[in-house]
Amino acid sequence: MSSNIRFDTCTSAAIKTAFVASALALVCTTGCSSKNYVRSQTAPIVQQTNELDAKTATDHRNIVDTDERAQKGIAGAQGAAETADQHALAAGQAADTANASAKDAYNRVDSLAGVVANLDNYKPISDVSVNFAFDKYVLTAETRRQLDDFAASLVNARSYILAVTGGTDSVGDRDYNYQLSQRRADAVVNYLSTKFNIAPRKFYLIGIGKDQQVASNSTAEGRAKNRRVEIQLMTNMKDQPTTASSATPPNGQM
Repeated sequence: MSSNIRFDTCTSAAIKTAFVASALALVCTTGCSSKNYVRSQTAPIVQQTNELDAKTATDHRNIVDTDERAQKGIAGAQGAAETADQHALAAGQAADTANASAKDAYNRVDSLAGVVANLDNYKPISDVSVNFAFDKYVLTAETRRQLDDFAASLVNARSYILAVTGGTDSVGDRDYNYQLSQRRADAVVNYLSTKFNIAPRKFYLIGIGKDQQVASNSTAEGRAKNRRVEIQLMTNMKDQPTTASSATPPNGQM
């Protein structure tokens, strides 16, 4: 009987051991399965997160590179613009100096009397009057055409002078209109002098201002006529060549 009891005890112990081992195996198996499941579920998320971090870093580098290139481009453009401005300023100053020198060479007088020697010998040959828009002194295509036609009469002229009179309408300040009329006269003289190679000393700018009117300022038509520059060609008749038909033969012979 004791043998049976011993056998039962051993059997019971073996069963317990087997059960414990099975339980531990089950726990391990369950734990491993859980870990594998979690790993399988989280792996794609981790990969996407890593990819997103890498893309974010790449985008950041691209943004920094683009910003640096943009800053360099802006700096370069600003430098080029400043250089262009400096060149334009220098060119403008040179042009102003040239214009000032040319204007200094023109004769600016109140009248020809007492200025032109032997004025009585000068006779008007041709003239032209060109008009300007309100508060403008820029030559238009029509104005240049008129001046070109007038300059044709200078081809055979000898010992001549050009009397230039500028004017404005009565609208505005007197001093401002005086300066405006000067700009108009200078525009005409500069055009003729440059295009047709006329010496500045040939020009006499006379009585420039708004006081010398050619029409009434009470109407728009009259004011338009006063916004003008008049140019008159005058030649010294004593210096003109004598034609064969008008010359007196020697000793009165015919």
